[in-house]
Amino acid sequence: MATKVKPSFEKAINDLEKIVKSLESGDLPLEKALEKFEAGIKLSRYCTETLDEAEKRVTLLMADEMGEPVEKPFDAEA
Repeated sequence: MATKVKPSFEKAINDLEKIVKSLESGDLPLEKALEKFEAGIKLSRYCTETLDEAEKRVTLLMADEMGEPVEKPFDAEA
């Protein structure tokens, strides 16, 4: 059984945007719209999981010397 390779986060977001645009057009038959909606939900969940994992990794990297996460306000100017 072959392992399915997951798309990159960027590709998943791009594919999700395409699905949203096609659904918003209103030109799809019901069955095709449902298929696209299901695919979009799967991509959305994948993207959410990927972002959650990235957040966990950043939290670990930002831990202090005691291993406790250190929260700092985001400074866009820095």
